[in-house]
Amino acid sequence: MHVGAITGVASGSPFDPASPQAGAIRDLFTSALLICGAVFLVVTCLLGYCVVRFRAKDDEEPEQIAGNTRLEIAWTIAPVLIVSWLLALTVRAMGTSDPPIDRDPDVTIIAHQWWWEARYPSGVITANEIHVPVGRPLVVRLESSDVIHDFWVPELGRKLDATPGRTGNIWLEADRPGTYAGACAEYCGAQHAWMRILVVAETAAEFAQWQSHQLAAAPVAIEGSAARGAATFRSMTCVSCHAISGGTENARVAPDLTHIAARTTIGAGALPNTPAALAQWLHNPQEIKPGCHMPDAQLTDAQVSDLVAYLETLR
Repeated sequence: MHVGAITGVASGSPFDPASPQAGAIRDLFTSALLICGAVFLVVTCLLGYCVVRFRAKDDEEPEQIAGNTRLEIAWTIAPVLIVSWLLALTVRAMGTSDPPIDRDPDVTIIAHQWWWEARYPSGVITANEIHVPVGRPLVVRLESSDVIHDFWVPELGRKLDATPGRTGNIWLEADRPGTYAGACAEYCGAQHAWMRILVVAETAAEFAQWQSHQLAAAPVAIEGSAARGAATFRSMTCVSCHAISGGTENARVAPDLTHIAARTTIGAGALPNTPAALAQWLHNPQEIKPGCHMPDAQLTDAQVSDLVAYLETLR
């Protein structure tokens, strides 16, 4: 078995928000924690005082005292005020983190067992890595192709389930450039833990350049090991699931491979995207990600070498 991770990207923390939406959630949590902590401290101190001040000195029945009306009114009003305060903070945070959706989606993310597909209105289709322009709130439509998944990038906003047969919408925004790690937050099967996602936030110019490059057809391998790899790809079951723009492959069952060599990871975060790791994956994906829907094609070493050479040209 392997030990892998999203290389070079720290795990996202909801306590280090990089968007107004995530910031609102962090602030609400902090406020609620401080309020509840203060209540706990007051109650604990009062309880300690009562234990010491009113401890029994003998076995006689203590004097029975009727209720204190002022005290009873106070401990009724105080919780009402505290809960009302928390409600007001929650409503304010909801307005920032989840405002109404007022337009068509800027990107559609489809959850699969166990990877993420991203489709842009421009025609760009990619997998497991979505690019967004900094400072621009995007409407993301979430769908699922099989079971219930949950999209969560902690530094950028709230969680939202992707449910088969239904669509959900969420705002996604990054207020500074960077790469933000996320994952599926709803148990969805054997490889739930290896259903990672990266959100790459970049300037508007860099985002436009990335989209333009993604729309370009894949280069055609015409000689050497890469050409043999392309022929192997087309002659085997690879074309039944994977698509490569510019070729004859139109399948949409598995990740689009048009620009796979430009991605950070393979297997939705299971391995770093290096030639050695790609060869390891092609030899036997079931060893790397047991239960994934990519079968072991029983490739020879020569076929794996040719396929790696071909896939490395897809940048």
